[in-house]
Amino acid sequence: MDNEYKPPNTDPSKETNAPSQNTSTCVVICLATAAVSVLYRLLVLGYKEQSALLFIGIPLVLSLLLAQSPRPKSATGVIMKGITLFLLLFGVLMFEGLICILMAAPLFYLVGSIVAVIVERRKAKWYKDKMNCSCILVIALMSLEGVSDALSFGREEVVVVKREVSISPSEVMQKLAEQPSFDLAELPLFLKLGFPTPQVVNGEGIAVGDERVVHLAGGEGEPGDLVVKVVESNANKVVFALVKDDSHIDHWLGWKTVTWEVGTSTAGVTEVSISMSYTRKLDPAWYFKPVERYAVSKAGEYFLESMFDE
Repeated sequence: MDNEYKPPNTDPSKETNAPSQNTSTCVVICLATAAVSVLYRLLVLGYKEQSALLFIGIPLVLSLLLAQSPRPKSATGVIMKGITLFLLLFGVLMFEGLICILMAAPLFYLVGSIVAVIVERRKAKWYKDKMNCSCILVIALMSLEGVSDALSFGREEVVVVKREVSISPSEVMQKLAEQPSFDLAELPLFLKLGFPTPQVVNGEGIAVGDERVVHLAGGEGEPGDLVVKVVESNANKVVFALVKDDSHIDHWLGWKTVTWEVGTSTAGVTEVSISMSYTRKLDPAWYFKPVERYAVSKAGEYFLESMFDE
């Protein structure tokens, strides 16, 4: 009976379960995304959307919910897909701009990948292992940064940018007294990602009390004005202090002072420095501190190039 017919070795249960499993996974992704979207709105209502609860807590909850998808082939794949869907909805349905998504995405994927590794190791039974639970607890505690002053790191920052110019110190001070224009220099690539940029600048003079009004528009958020006034002035130094800032930049950092100083370098060349002090408003500090310092340094380079382009 060597030629006896043998039917193909098929498993009907696998054929019928595959579509249902895919459907269940999609349902879990959609429900998890919806639940986290509600959490995000609660953070906004509670004025905590700038804290680590958004950038660490939300992706942690989202990843844990996605990890409960029934028998996923890959927890990592399900978590990454769910996070990507949430970030897309974050921009389309929640009216957040490109900058918010770009800033949030690395943290979301980082937290998601950590949870995915934990889940893959224990096949979604992460809660049965003390070490895994400890890792989740640490991430959860990290998400509390910025919720209150007691749970926040230092926020005051100062960034200094310098440039050598071929004009005399007195000519530098004369330029500072003129009404500035920001259309002479190329905007740095980083600042083109969606930040509001200077459109119109009004005001002149470097006597104490003189003001500058910078209208910021474009990019994310509604247009607004940054108003500063001179609070200190001498032959080599001018200090502008914030009067008000109703632009969207105030959502990320709060300007305090901008100090211009002019001197002579060791090589006998005129050196201009701009010192910008501000308050960081985004958490966690380990992530947003270097990001904001880089953005402010690029803004300083742009100011110097605009005023002393040669």
